[in-house]
Amino acid sequence: MDSQILKALLITSIAGLSTTIGSVIGLIFKRESTKFMAFVLGFTAGVMVGISFFELFPLGLKELGFLKAGIAFIIGFLFMFIIDYFIPHEYIGQKEKISDQTDKKLLRTGLFVAIGIGIHNFPEGMATFYSSIFNVKVGIAIAVAIAIHNIPEGIAVSAPVFKATGNRRKAFLWSFLSGVAEPIGAIITALFLLPFLNATILGFILSGIAGIMIFISLDELIPISKSYGYSHLPILSFVIGMSVMLLSLILIK
Repeated sequence: MDSQILKALLITSIAGLSTTIGSVIGLIFKRESTKFMAFVLGFTAGVMVGISFFELFPLGLKELGFLKAGIAFIIGFLFMFIIDYFIPHEYIGQKEKISDQTDKKLLRTGLFVAIGIGIHNFPEGMATFYSSIFNVKVGIAIAVAIAIHNIPEGIAVSAPVFKATGNRRKAFLWSFLSGVAEPIGAIITALFLLPFLNATILGFILSGIAGIMIFISLDELIPISKSYGYSHLPILSFVIGMSVMLLSLILIK
């Protein structure tokens, strides 16, 4: 197998399986820090918006021109909208009433969140893989953004499952499985879609990935970050995340 494909698969796997980091955090700490969650989600949104508008969409413009790149961007945005509409998921702590639910409902919550996150992670895995094939540095930048984003998702899966069952192994396993969807998405992409890749298709893909990233940021990360009640922290962390991404892109050029 080509070394570039192996690198792309490795990068995608690391990003996807970062849910296990969140799982460990969820199992160690009895009460999740809402301030930490608000900062991380806002920061991740800034990173994703930064990589989309500073790198991915400009590359799509270069290959396709404004109209086609814009259409691809909107398609990517709508693609994630459809997934999120039919299979939404929430973060632990977003609704404080969760602690008052029965163990059975808590377990169901954790399992449904795991399934929802897994489905969301599948196109993210495809996006990371394709970006890594095009440019390893860009792929790593996207993988870092997705990895940070996946940490609170790992908490969202492991915490309710552990509270419901008291079984750390089961809680960790479900969190792990939700992250496995990303490397699976990458493997399917490598096996079935990679042979058709050319400059034009790559332009569509990069623009579409930008749309996916912007949707995740606007519809999921920023609103949830603000829902924790820290009015200015999400905006501050968003600016920090965007600045960090801009600086990293300058350094890797």
